[in-house]
Amino acid sequence: MTSTNDIRRSFLDYFEGQGHARVPSAPLVPHNDPTLMFVNAGMVPFKNVFTGLESRAYSTAASSQKCVRAGGKHNDLDNVGYTARHHTFFEMLGNFSFGDYFKEQAINHAWTLLTREWGLDPNRLTATVYHTDDQAFDLWKKIAGLPESRIIRIPTKDNFWAMGPDGPCGPCSEIFYDHGDHIWGGPPGSPEEDGDRFVEIWNLVFMQHLQEADVIVSDLPKPSIDTGMGLERIAAVLQGVHDNYDTDTFKALIAESGALTRTHTTGDNQASHRVIADHLRASGFLVADGVLPANEGRGYVLRRIMRRAMRHAHILGAKEPLMHRLVPSLVSEMGAAYPELVRAQPLIEATLLQEETRFRQTLSNGLRLLDEATASMAEGDTLPGETAFKLYDTYGFPYDLTEDALRGHGMAVDRAGFDAAMAEQKANARAAWKGSGAKASEDVWFDIADEFGGTEFTGYTSTEGEGQVVALVKDGARVEKAEAGEAIILTNQTPFYGESGGQMGDAGTLGNDKGLKARVDDTSKPLGRLHAHHATIESGEIAVGDTVHLKVDAVRRDQIRANHSATHLVHAALRNRLGGHVTQKGSLVAPDRFRFDFSHPSALTPQEIADVEADVNAQIRRNEAVSTRLMTPDDAIAAGAMALFGEKYGDEVRVLSMGSLDELAYSVELCGGTHVAATGDIAIFKIVSEAAVSSGVRRIEALTGEAARQWLVARDERLRETASVLKASPEEVPARVAALVEERRKLERELADAKKALAMGGGGSAPAAGPEQVGGVAFVGQVIDGLDPKELRGAVDEAKARVGSGVVALVAVNEGRASVAVGVTQDLLASHSAVDLVKAAVAALGGQGGGGRPDMAQGGGPEGGKGAEAIDAVRAALAEATAAA
Repeated sequence: MTSTNDIRRSFLDYFEGQGHARVPSAPLVPHNDPTLMFVNAGMVPFKNVFTGLESRAYSTAASSQKCVRAGGKHNDLDNVGYTARHHTFFEMLGNFSFGDYFKEQAINHAWTLLTREWGLDPNRLTATVYHTDDQAFDLWKKIAGLPESRIIRIPTKDNFWAMGPDGPCGPCSEIFYDHGDHIWGGPPGSPEEDGDRFVEIWNLVFMQHLQEADVIVSDLPKPSIDTGMGLERIAAVLQGVHDNYDTDTFKALIAESGALTRTHTTGDNQASHRVIADHLRASGFLVADGVLPANEGRGYVLRRIMRRAMRHAHILGAKEPLMHRLVPSLVSEMGAAYPELVRAQPLIEATLLQEETRFRQTLSNGLRLLDEATASMAEGDTLPGETAFKLYDTYGFPYDLTEDALRGHGMAVDRAGFDAAMAEQKANARAAWKGSGAKASEDVWFDIADEFGGTEFTGYTSTEGEGQVVALVKDGARVEKAEAGEAIILTNQTPFYGESGGQMGDAGTLGNDKGLKARVDDTSKPLGRLHAHHATIESGEIAVGDTVHLKVDAVRRDQIRANHSATHLVHAALRNRLGGHVTQKGSLVAPDRFRFDFSHPSALTPQEIADVEADVNAQIRRNEAVSTRLMTPDDAIAAGAMALFGEKYGDEVRVLSMGSLDELAYSVELCGGTHVAATGDIAIFKIVSEAAVSSGVRRIEALTGEAARQWLVARDERLRETASVLKASPEEVPARVAALVEERRKLERELADAKKALAMGGGGSAPAAGPEQVGGVAFVGQVIDGLDPKELRGAVDEAKARVGSGVVALVAVNEGRASVAVGVTQDLLASHSAVDLVKAAVAALGGQGGGGRPDMAQGGGPEGGKGAEAIDAVRAALAEATAAA
């Protein structure tokens, strides 16, 4: 028996031997066609080559392309498991000519490979041609020697291919294999053509025309070839079986499914095992190519595929999650041809386990409620749409599973009623939003989200991509077209991150081959679901429905990613060094810097800051890969993940793990932002400030990468400049500065002492003005310019000692402000208080209050020029108090 891996290899070997470039499969998420959810044909990665928008280093190629058909118009999901040849995931073998060879060589290659290389019986092969394609008809007779009875003219679009209403098109020639008269069915074009006897195995497309609005307008200057042969179908032929699920790859996966569930793989269980095997392949490859389960877009299709398989595992009686245990078999069968499966195996297993663990509870509840709802129904009845919506909205049971579960009982679901209930819920949600005080202009975002759903974000794995314009907004209203000036552009998918969770939105460019050039200055995230590109159109115009190329400023994105990942490491370092009470209270992640707010009661010491820096930089130097998993918020937090401030979490969250400490991840947090691939991408981390934001909240400002390096270079330069001024080496600067500071302090003390002595009349002498008598009490009042306010208290005590009995009031004036101190000797405290006297002086200086003890009180005011008035105010208050006594 020829294995599927051998068939794939021999196909590529044959065409490589015929001068074709051997091109690896493109990812399942198309990067050159935003109208496609997934790559669904072998020619999709070459679309721009066929249209002339892209050139390659080769003119002929061959590939085995991964394909998925499970959403949109190419949706085979419901048939999978119940027919012989329907799959969600399949491989398309193809050979391509981009203006090189044409029909004769294409037919010759196909016939040679099938009959000479693979040894198929020519008598079992039949060809079809478009009914007007006489050239292809004659070539089949000439090259293959087929009788005219086995070259069938087909007058329908089944044998005419087009890329779309506009673009390349041309007739097809399909090759069918006759599995034998023991199987019912007739050749193509016959009344029995829908039978399974004659199976199409290869389609040769002859691109030779150009059409506009579905009308052929000219011939292509360089006719081209695009062929597609399903690997699963040709494997069935070469392995002598009629059913794709009886080929070696599927048999191995189905056998493992049977072994793990301890069930037979035939009879009533056959469809379930086939669904599981097929959906395992689709799920594994989609996760390997960056798609994760979600509630919208590609992630929703993946979730449907996963959950359909998981329901069939439930039907088989699996008591524990099954799908993740089948991944090693998938990798064993297909990992050699597709190494991305090997690399992503841990992520595939973790994603399947998480999804199935969560879904099993949903499934159990949903099936129980569904049984209750259908208990009185009979075969042929229809479940009310309101009931199906309640299962979906209240219990999380998806509509398609309700439909699938009832199909086995011959029952249907009222889809119109389900849609009506969904529409009513959306209307209620909008009313609630308005009731919360939101702006009326938010209506435009609701309209867009209701019509198109959320924007699919592709930026976790790419900074470029194609998108289809779904809406344009100018001045708060939707428009169909926009020209030069500002506009908000929304596309069905985008690599641009919308501002959220503290991370700034992406900037970049947007354009197309029709002359549109626009600068994206920012990206916001209305309703938390839409990615709105705030753009300035520099040339050309843009219209709803246009396809555009979106390109994120990759350098800016890398800087933001580095800063964002650093916030996670800082958070972990702070908790490790300061304690578990540290939690994030806010952040700003910009390209040039980041700030991180956290709970902590006191300022960080220099040593604590140094320790945090050292810890973060140690993790950076480890350069370990940053991993991402998708989990429910509750499960993620239960597993030790930290929730970040400012994020809004839905049914599932991205769990980001980075670094390591004692064989555990250093940081595990919930975060939907963009991050580095490995910690080493951060390069370097430096805290540049630490300060209080509010009571119990501190803020770190920090830099990473080139910004940190430049900051360190600038600081080093300032150090060298300082050393030059001091005429010292950089290493000597601290000691020299310390000596200068001490010398200055000494001089300042000497100067203060001199001023005080001068003001008080010189060393040891009585005050210059001498004490005066106020109501029989000795009083000394003095204004001293330039005296340090800290020296006032000592000067007052000294004056009190010299007076012996009395009151002293001194005012120090510095830089326009005045400070005052009043002292009362012990023998006068029964009748006089320094507090009362100083308040009079403070009021005269334009201040308020003043206080202290009865024997010594201080205060101050902004009007330093009124020092004499302050002394007079104390004198008057003293006279009044003396008279009252």
